[in-house]
Amino acid sequence: MLEINDPRELAGYIDHTLLKSDVTKEDIERLCQEANSYGFVSVCVNPFWVPVAREHTRSRVCAVVGFPLGAAPLELKIKEAAYCVREGADEIDMVMNISYVKDNNFEALKKEIEEVVQASSPAKVKVILETALLTDEEKVKAAQIAVSAGAEFVKTSTGFFGGATKEDVELLKKTVGDDCLIKASGGIRTKKQALEFISLGASRIGTSSGVKIVCPEEQ
Repeated sequence: MLEINDPRELAGYIDHTLLKSDVTKEDIERLCQEANSYGFVSVCVNPFWVPVAREHTRSRVCAVVGFPLGAAPLELKIKEAAYCVREGADEIDMVMNISYVKDNNFEALKKEIEEVVQASSPAKVKVILETALLTDEEKVKAAQIAVSAGAEFVKTSTGFFGGATKEDVELLKKTVGDDCLIKASGGIRTKKQALEFISLGASRIGTSSGVKIVCPEEQ
């Protein structure tokens, strides 16, 4: 398995995440300070907190859109993404409309992703597939659509319905190859887990346990 012994190198893979509903401004400021101190590639927050995060971190600001269910109408996802970018978001993690996949409406899914990608420019878009709710066939098809629609990343999970698995990251890597990056997210709480997912092809790790992962001795 891959070994990364430099904490800052490992931090460069991590989206330092805080998406709970009861967080305070102080919590977001602490998240940003940790990102500054440890070198996390981004902080990942809900749209409301994008302006605060942008003010307090040198890292990228990642905002979630259509979170956590993906069931918002496209019009609202477009407005949400545009708001986040206007307020300083560098990356958008969008939950795709899972019902489109279940209904085999892949034309609508492609349109949704394309329009959010356009609304998010110049920010890069990660499409959250919510792999725990999909069959392998659906994961492959959704990932292929995301690539064709201009997504920068495909992302496994919100963490609300199950987390990343080795099998899913392997399947996504086999599907997208070098055409798209992969973010593993959900249930990743240890350095061993993070390194395993990176070894399997993940270019980004989404976790609320970033400090514990890069500096376990401090916990």
